[in-house]
Amino acid sequence: MSADKPDQYATSAHTGHPAAQRQRARGRCAAYVFMLMTIVASSASMAAVSGDALRTACDAAETATILHPSAQPARDARVYWLDRQRIQWPAVRVNAGQRIRLHASADARLFAAIGERVRGADQALTLENLDGEMPAALRERFKFIGDGVQLRLSANDAAKLPTLLRSEVLLTLEDAQGRVLDATAVQTPGALDDLYAAAENALLGVRVNDGPMFSAGPSTPFSLWAPTARAVALCLYPSPTGGDTAVVPMQQDANTGVWDTLQRGSVRDRAYAYLVDVFVPGVGIVRNRVTDPYSVGLTADSKRSVALDLDDASTKPAGWDSASRPASLASPTDMTIYELHVRDFSIGDNTVRPEWRGKYLAFTDADAAGMRHLRALRKAGMTDVHLLPVFDIATIPERGCATPTIPDAAADSEAQQAASIAVAAKDCFNWGYDPYHFNAPEGSYATDPDNGAGRVREFRAMVQALHAAGLRVGMDVVYNHTTTSGQASSSVLDRIVPGYYQRLDANGKVERSTCCDNTATEHRMMAKLMIESAALWAKHYRIDSFRFDLMGHQPREAMARLQRAVDDAAGRHIDLIGEGWNFGEIANGARFVQASQLSLNNSGIATFSDRARDALRGGGCCDSGEALMAQGLLSGLHYAPNAMAAGKDQREALLRAADMARIGLAGTLRDVRMTTFAGDTKRLAEIDYVGQPAGYVAQPGEVVNYVENHDNPTLFDIFALKLPRGTSREDRARVQLLGAAFVSFSQGIAYYHAGMEVLRSKSLDRNSYDSGDWFNRLDFTYTDNGFAAGLPPARDNGKDWALLKPVLTDASIKPRPENIVWMRDAFNDLLKIRSSSTLFRMRTANDVETRLSFRNVGPKQNPLVIAAHLDGTEYAGAGFREILYFLNVSPEAQTLTFPEESAKSYVLHPVQRATDAADMRPAKEARYDPRRGLFTIPARSAVVYVVK
Repeated sequence: MSADKPDQYATSAHTGHPAAQRQRARGRCAAYVFMLMTIVASSASMAAVSGDALRTACDAAETATILHPSAQPARDARVYWLDRQRIQWPAVRVNAGQRIRLHASADARLFAAIGERVRGADQALTLENLDGEMPAALRERFKFIGDGVQLRLSANDAAKLPTLLRSEVLLTLEDAQGRVLDATAVQTPGALDDLYAAAENALLGVRVNDGPMFSAGPSTPFSLWAPTARAVALCLYPSPTGGDTAVVPMQQDANTGVWDTLQRGSVRDRAYAYLVDVFVPGVGIVRNRVTDPYSVGLTADSKRSVALDLDDASTKPAGWDSASRPASLASPTDMTIYELHVRDFSIGDNTVRPEWRGKYLAFTDADAAGMRHLRALRKAGMTDVHLLPVFDIATIPERGCATPTIPDAAADSEAQQAASIAVAAKDCFNWGYDPYHFNAPEGSYATDPDNGAGRVREFRAMVQALHAAGLRVGMDVVYNHTTTSGQASSSVLDRIVPGYYQRLDANGKVERSTCCDNTATEHRMMAKLMIESAALWAKHYRIDSFRFDLMGHQPREAMARLQRAVDDAAGRHIDLIGEGWNFGEIANGARFVQASQLSLNNSGIATFSDRARDALRGGGCCDSGEALMAQGLLSGLHYAPNAMAAGKDQREALLRAADMARIGLAGTLRDVRMTTFAGDTKRLAEIDYVGQPAGYVAQPGEVVNYVENHDNPTLFDIFALKLPRGTSREDRARVQLLGAAFVSFSQGIAYYHAGMEVLRSKSLDRNSYDSGDWFNRLDFTYTDNGFAAGLPPARDNGKDWALLKPVLTDASIKPRPENIVWMRDAFNDLLKIRSSSTLFRMRTANDVETRLSFRNVGPKQNPLVIAAHLDGTEYAGAGFREILYFLNVSPEAQTLTFPEESAKSYVLHPVQRATDAADMRPAKEARYDPRRGLFTIPARSAVVYVVK
C-alpha cells in the first residue's frame, strides 16, 4: 500500500504534525463530500420498513429472518460469471434448435423443472454467443473451469447487472419450445470483482470520530461492502447485551457496492450489528443480522461488534505509547522462534494469580514461572514468541466454559480422554484455527470478554510485556478458511455476500480441503480483507512477524502485496513465514501461482521444510498403524532397530536419511552442491524428495527448519513410539536434544514448539487441537512432562490404541524431573551456540554455497555422524575463523578422521567447555587428535569445535 494513504488501516483520526493533520482532515472532508454526492438509495430501502420491525430483527434471538422463501431448493452452480459481461458454462453443448437463457427473480420465485418452462421469472434474457479471444488476464484467472460455451449479455442487458446480482439467477439450456433441458445457478465473484473493482480502495468498518470536518461534533462513518444486498441497516445498541436499539438505514454507493452511514455524536464503545437483506441460494430473500467483518471490538461470544477507537487511551495499557520494542533483526535467519499457545502458557502455572491464568495478562506477571522461563530462553538466544491464533475464535466459549473433572486412572485408561472429550465443545480450550473475526482479539483470553476496549488493552499488555522481556511477538493467522459458511450462525462473510468470499468447486459447493470452509483470497475483496487485517495487527498491536496457516492456499501475488502493506503499516520490516504445502483444489497452480514451497523463490517469504523433519523423525506427518513405528535418522533407523524393524536391512534408507538431514542443514537451498551417498555431486534441487526437488528455496531466509510444532505428536512422543524399547530415559533426552541441535545448526529460520525443551508429551495424542488442558499441559515446575496421562482421545487416535497402550504403560519411558531439567539447560546451551555466530544463520545463498561444506559424505561415509565445516574468514559476526560440528546419532561413540583438518587449533565451543555446561560429555569424552585430524564424538551428542 502506498505511503501517502496513512489512514488506510486506521480506526480513528491520527495525531501528528499539525500540517499533516490538516491535510488528512481535508482528504476526509473531500471523501465524504464525494460519498454524499454519489450514494444512491437501495431498490428496497429499509426506510420503508417500520422501525419496530427492524428493531425486532436487531434484538431477536435468531440471527436471520426469511422474507421470501425460495421456490426451489438450492441447485448446483456450474456457470461462471467471468466479468460484468462474459459468462461461461463449462462442459455443455448447445445443439441446433437449442438456446441458453438467463432468468432472474427479485423475490426468489424461480422454478425450473426439466421438460417444463421456467416459472416465476421477472426477466428472461437471451445471451449472445461470445465471439473473439478472451482477455489473457481473464483466461488465466479462470483456467481451472474447463472449456465450455462462452456467452455474454448484450450491451443493454449488461446495464442491468447490479439488479441481476441482487436477484435469484438461473441459466437454462432450453429446446425450441422453451422447455428446460438443464438448469444451473451462477457463480458471481468474477462479475463482482469487475463491476465493483473500486471497492478495493474503500475504507471499510468503523472509524470512530473520523467523520468530515463540517459535521457538528464527533461523527463516525460505518461502511460495509455488500454489493448484492437489497438493503442494509445499522443496529446501534446502548450496551453489550441491552435493548432499546437505534436502527439506521444505510445507503449504497453504486460505484463500490459499499453501504454507508454517518453517525453524529459519540458512538465510542457502542455495540452494533448490521441487518442485511440479501438473496441466499436455496433459502430465499433473507434478513441477516451480522457482525462487522472488520470488527476491531466484540462483545462476549461475538454476539455484537463494538465501535472502538484503537488510538483511545481506554484501549492502551499504561506506558503503551512510549514502550520500546525489540529492534528489527538484521536478517530473517536471525529468527529463533518459540511457538506458544496463550492458554497452555499459564493455565497450570500456580505462580500466576488465578484470575490471570490462561489469559493475556499472565504474560505481564514478570515473577511468574512462565515468564522466568521465557526470559531464560531469550537470554540464551530465542528471539521470537509465536502465538497460536489469538484473533477472535469461533469454538471457545468466552463465558461459562466447562472444566472437566479428570479421573485418577491408569496410564493406558480410556477414562481421562472420555472426561475431557465429553465437554470439549464447551470447555475453555482450542488451538484456535477457527476464525470468526480476523481483526479482533479472542475474548476467552481476556478477563472480561464483554469489554471490547478491555480485551484490546490486555492483548497489548501481553505484547508489551513480551517486548519488555526482549522477545519479538509473532502471530499465527488463518486466512485460508472460515469456521463455517452459508447461513450458519458463526458465518459472517457468506451471510453478507453469499457465494463470494468462499472458494467454490465446479458445482458451486464450498471447497473444504483445508479442513474447514476455504476462503478465496484470489478474489479482490477477500484479499483486501486479509491484507488489511494483517496490516492492522502490525500497526496497532506491534506484531513483529506472522505465521500463515496453510499459506499455499493463498496466491503468491496477494502475499507479496501483504508484505508491502504490513511493512508500510508498521514502518519496519515484518517477517512472514507459513505452511507452503501444495494440495487441494489449488495444487500445482491450478487456479493461481501459489504461496507454496516451490513458488516463493526470491520472495523473502519463508515456508516450513519437511525434508529434514521426516528424515530425522522417521515416517511422515500423519502416519497410523505400524507406520507410527517407522524409524528415522534420530530414532534408530537401521542402527538401533525397534521391534517392527528387527531383521530388516535398512542401510540404504539410513544413507538417504543422512543426506536429507544434510540438505536441511544446508537450508534446503536449490543451488548448494553436495556429494550424495551414491557418489554423485549434485545441486540440492537435483536430489529427489518424493517426486519434488529436495532443495527448493533461493535464499536461506526463505526456509523454516523444525522437527516439532503444535501439529502431530510431540517429538518426545514420536521417540516414545519409534526408539527401541529399553532405551534409557537419559538417552531419550539426548535424542531429543539432537533433534533440537539439527534445527539450531541448520541454515535458515529456527522454529521450536513450546515444551520441546522440557520433553513435553501429549500422551501420544497426534492431534490435540480440541483435547483440552489435560493433554496439552505445559509444566514450568519441570516435574512432569505429561506422558502416560491416559490414552489420547479416540477421535484421532482410537484406531491405534492397541499400539499405544503398551508404550504408555512402559514406566521406563517417562522422564524424571532431573531429565527434564537437563534437557531444558542443554537446549538453552544450543541456543547460545546458534546465537554466538552468524555462521549458523548465514544471510545469503552465496554465503552458504561458499562457506558450508560437509565432511564424511559419499558411498564410504559413516551415516551415523553428520559433520560440517563452516568457514568464518572475514565474515561479519562469525566470531570464529572456523567451526566444525558433529551430530552423532549412534548410541555409541564414533571416531572419524579428516586429514584436511589436521594441524589445526580446534577447541570445543566456549559454551560446551564451560564449567556450567548442561551436557558435560563433550568436555569429558570428545577428543581431537591434531596430528591425524582424528575426532572422537560421544554417543548421541552434538559437538562443536572452533578455531578462534
